Amino acid sequence: MGTRLTGKVAIVTGSGQGIGRAIAIAFAREGAVVVIATRTAAHGEETLRLIEAEGGKAIFRQVDIADHDATRAMVDEAATACGRLDIMVHNAAAFGRSSIEEMDLETLDRLFNVNVKACFTLTQASLPHMRRQGGGRIIITSSVTGPKVSMPGSGAYATSKAAVTGFIHTAAIELAADNITVNAIEPGYIDTPGLSGLKARFGAERISHFIPAKRLGRPEEIAGPMVFLASDESSYVTGETIVVDGGARLPESPLFAG
Repeated sequence: MGTRLTGKVAIVTGSGQGIGRAIAIAFAREGAVVVIATRTAAHGEETLRLIEAEGGKAIFRQVDIADHDATRAMVDEAATACGRLDIMVHNAAAFGRSSIEEMDLETLDRLFNVNVKACFTLTQASLPHMRRQGGGRIIITSSVTGPKVSMPGSGAYATSKAAVTGFIHTAAIELAADNITVNAIEPGYIDTPGLSGLKARFGAERISHFIPAKRLGRPEEIAGPMVFLASDESSYVTGETIVVDGGARLPESPLFAG
C-alpha cells in the first residue's frame, strides 16, 4: 500500500471492470477512499470486494452516468458520506460502431450523453465540494480514437472523444485559479471487455502486429498515469492528455505504414 493519495476521496465512474476497476484499485492502494460509481451492481460489488480484500477503503454507488440528475445526486451524496471530494475520474464510456450514413440518433445521443455531457455534469457537481477545500483533480479517460486517429465506423465515438479534448482545454483554463486541474488519459488498444468485439473480429495477435510494442496494453498501465494525475505530483499539470498506446498512433508505426 502506498501513500500518494492518503486522505483523498476519489469518485471513479465506470469502475466495475476493465480500466475503471484498475484505476479504483490503484487509488485505494495509494490510500484514497474510492467511490465506485458504475451501472452494473454485480461489477461494482466485485470491485468493492477486491479493494476491501486488500485492506483498502471504498463504497459502491450504482448509477447510470447517462442519467444526469442521478449523476449529480450521486456526487453530492458520495461527497457528503465521505466528508469531502478531491478527485473525479470520468472513465465510463459508451461505444457504437456504425457508418456515418447509418448511425441512428438513439445511439448518437447515448454516446454524447455518456462521453461528453457527463463531463459537464460530473464537473459541475464536483466544483462546490472541491472549491470548499481549496482544489481538486478532474481526470477523464478519453481515447486516441478521435483526438489522434480514426477509422471507418467510428464516426460517432471518435467525434465524442474529440469533443472531450475541447472540454479539457476549456475547463483547465476556467478552473486553474481554483487549484483544480483538468487532464486526461488517451488509451490505445487495452485488453479489456470493451475490446472483446474487436478481438473477436480480428484476433489479438493481428491487432498486436500493428502496435510497435507488439502487444495489447493492460488496464494497470492506464491506472499508473492516473495515479500521477490524481496526486500532488501533478499540481502544475493541467489541460493535458497522456497517450498510453504502445506507440500505435505514431505516423511511423505499422498501423499507418501498412
